[in-house]
Amino acid sequence: MTVYSSNIGYPRIGEKREWKKALESFWEGTLEEKEFKEELDRLFLEGIRVQKEAGITHIPVGDFSLYDHVLDLLWTFDLVPDRFKNVNKTPLETYYSMARGTDGSEAMTMTKWFNTNYHYIVPEFENVTPSLKENRFLDYWKKAKQKLGVNGKVTLVGPATLVLLGKGYKETEKASWIQRLIPLYQQLLQQLDAEGVEWVSLEEPIFTSPLDQEVWKVIENGYAEIAKSCKNTKLLLQTYYEAVSDYKKVLSLPVDGFGLDFIHDKGETKEQLKKWGFPKGKVLAAGVIDGRNVWKANLTETSAEVKELLNLIDGDLWVQPSSSLLHVPVTAENESLPSFLEGALSFAKEKLGELKALESGIENNTSFKDYDKSFEAFVAAPLRHNHKVQEEIKELAQLKATRPPYELRAKKQQEKLKLPLLPTTTIGSMPQTKEVRRTRLKWRKKQITDAQYEQFIQEMTSRWIDIQEDLGLDVLVHGEFERTDMVEYFGEKLDGMEVTKFGWVQSYGSRCVKPPLIYGDVSLKEPMTVKESIYAQSLTNKPVKGMLTGPVTILNWSFPRHDESKEVVMNQIGLAIRQEVLALEDAGIAIIQIDEPALREGLPLREEEKEGYLKAAAYAFRLSAYGVKDETQIHTHMCYSNFNEIMNTIDDLDADVISIETSRSHGRLLQAFEDFHYEKEIGLGVYDIHSPQIPNEEDIISNIRASLRVLDEKQFWVNPDCGLKTRKEEEAIKSLQVLVKATKKYRASLIVEA
Repeated sequence: MTVYSSNIGYPRIGEKREWKKALESFWEGTLEEKEFKEELDRLFLEGIRVQKEAGITHIPVGDFSLYDHVLDLLWTFDLVPDRFKNVNKTPLETYYSMARGTDGSEAMTMTKWFNTNYHYIVPEFENVTPSLKENRFLDYWKKAKQKLGVNGKVTLVGPATLVLLGKGYKETEKASWIQRLIPLYQQLLQQLDAEGVEWVSLEEPIFTSPLDQEVWKVIENGYAEIAKSCKNTKLLLQTYYEAVSDYKKVLSLPVDGFGLDFIHDKGETKEQLKKWGFPKGKVLAAGVIDGRNVWKANLTETSAEVKELLNLIDGDLWVQPSSSLLHVPVTAENESLPSFLEGALSFAKEKLGELKALESGIENNTSFKDYDKSFEAFVAAPLRHNHKVQEEIKELAQLKATRPPYELRAKKQQEKLKLPLLPTTTIGSMPQTKEVRRTRLKWRKKQITDAQYEQFIQEMTSRWIDIQEDLGLDVLVHGEFERTDMVEYFGEKLDGMEVTKFGWVQSYGSRCVKPPLIYGDVSLKEPMTVKESIYAQSLTNKPVKGMLTGPVTILNWSFPRHDESKEVVMNQIGLAIRQEVLALEDAGIAIIQIDEPALREGLPLREEEKEGYLKAAAYAFRLSAYGVKDETQIHTHMCYSNFNEIMNTIDDLDADVISIETSRSHGRLLQAFEDFHYEKEIGLGVYDIHSPQIPNEEDIISNIRASLRVLDEKQFWVNPDCGLKTRKEEEAIKSLQVLVKATKKYRASLIVEA
């Protein structure tokens, strides 16, 4: 038995987000296709080179992508919806049209990849005829082999996960669609096998969820057929994010190795292994380094666990991350952080070093005490602990954090706000132009003064208040021009949190975010948004929303501390946000939006754990708004979620108005409101801001009309489905013009009917 190092996936964005810049330049037409492909090839090979130089034995290829690894597989199997075919576009333009939409063709649905902040393109299986169209996985493998001499481990999403995360089929057709794709996987693997690929990893994170017997039968037969396709290539079945739901069934599949998560499994995987054993002679690819967080591993403890695993198997063991390193920043080498944090961090590149250290250290019986000292010093740092906050958390045991009945609040709010039927608003952010980003960078580099920067922010705010008034929106926003990101901004201002300089991770497409580090007890040190909100409200007689990010989203879009429960951290953040809410109310802000777009993505994968999380999340949100006056209207926003299964939680938030991203899945969400009687006010996004396409009036009216079939007109707000930060100014203005015009037209028709 031998220990080897392995990786599941590496960040594709580059150390300085070169990948993002290349994509956006190509989309804007400032980078030709030839140069664009050359730049992406360079970035792909750079990622392979870094892993090779780190000494990783099994380096993944196929994890790199032109946009999204699921979309790549859809393209490979020609699972291209009809609306993107027969158009005058190059193959690359068609590929991006699937993700971003095009004139007359709505983009494919995008949603969260399991319980992460990464978004994938949802497969559509309606009216498609799959075939092996193009083997990009083989192309990547050849490049790595020819340019760097790396016989990479080809990695791609497996058939069960691909189908079961898709849509466009009846519930009874799940198994048949898996069966239908098996021959395509066989063809693809035969091509890889013929070229000399040593290992192929089929990623099946769906195996962390329970599957019905009919589906399992097809999976078992399908994997038997797939295995026959490989004469020399070996197959690894890779799972992550949790322990597998049915250990015995998964480990009975005819493959050569199994990748299992030993970090986010709550100890269950090891117990399964002890109870049921492990197939003799097969590889255990053990996820023992956290692929989703940025703290250094305790290699003394990790090496002891690896040695224990070695005693439980009869075959080789690969040490690897618990999941793809796509979820963490590229490297900590370029950071300049407080000294107590510097020795505590391990990003993707550093995690490769940890894997290699384990591989060689276990073989040579090396001590890791020196490596672990820096993290032990971080754990003991006094700055991590705030006894006042800890006492406040203890006192919450007696607090339900509820407000008076909604009916009472709604009446007082309407008397104060006097909003029209079908009020129009936006979600919060307005376009962050190059000028905005450039000016912020100058300020950070101290090339302009604080006063000059504040004046610029006020000028942008004033300009967009005027634009919104001219458009005729009913409830305005200040635009958030002072904010880089809806979580990073608060991470800079809350004690117990720190923001990196280059700690970018991919969220969707070219969209990258910098999750803050939650290193200790969280508290509010000074008002964060009051000054900007007061200024914006002074410019207009219309209500301007105070804009905050909620405690659940701040937690889920940050890298959390390793030594405290999610519930405690959410409540700490909730208490801090509550102070800000009350300060905004005292300043005369009548509508306060506490955004929770990430509420559902923190949902555990296991059914039995969901209720506890949802109750804790709803409590933390209510805590953040606890104590406001009845006439203060509390809004929230949620996006990219399957809401049907959490309607009780949405109600339990007790927000006066909730806006929900739904433009790419409008019909499915409306079904949720048919099944659940929701009494509070709600805005269902009537157009997709993630597409550069300008919506048309008829589609918006159609979405409003469809919504009012299940919602009362007095409940309904009209808004885009998300913030407009990533859109160009012209796109945002034109889209909002259509939104307001369509709403006024429909509003007039309701008045006539009445």
